[in-house]
Amino acid sequence: MSPGAPGVAPGPGEPPARMRPGSHARERRPLAAPATPPSSAIGALERLAQGVAQWAGSTSAFVLAAGAVVLWLVTGPFFGYSENWQLVINTGTTIVTFLMVFLIQRSQNKEARAVQLKLSEIVASIAGASNRMIGAEDLSEAELDRLARRFRQLQERDPDRTRAAISIEDELDNTVADLPPARRGR
Repeated sequence: MSPGAPGVAPGPGEPPARMRPGSHARERRPLAAPATPPSSAIGALERLAQGVAQWAGSTSAFVLAAGAVVLWLVTGPFFGYSENWQLVINTGTTIVTFLMVFLIQRSQNKEARAVQLKLSEIVASIAGASNRMIGAEDLSEAELDRLARRFRQLQERDPDRTRAAISIEDELDNTVADLPPARRGR
């Protein structure tokens, strides 16, 4: 094994593997220290929301929902298919739908943010990659449309991708120049 290889301790006066040039070994550190611990009520609600969102996508949740509908259908003749009988299913499904919209949106927001953070980490860790796209999710629709047009222009210059890579930095410099002053310098 060569010095600096995984599993080999650094020699005297040699920096740890995570600090040596060309080394990809990293020590595990917490991503971020919590600024303030969430209150017990907020923490409990967050755990409840996460648990319900996980359960709502399960087979048992589907079976329970389907069973409730079958039970409601079976009880129809006993209640003479009355308006109250119909009101039960309408009210129940409306309440469940209303609450699930917020749970689904919360889950999607959390997942989208995590994916963006992971993509930002990948872009930031690749040598030679443009880090100007980190945070692109915060741009307005018009700004994203301008960026998309620039990328299409790049692709149209070489649709068969037979030439050497086109400088994305030059294209992004042109795009950044088109952005409002508040958005420049990202």
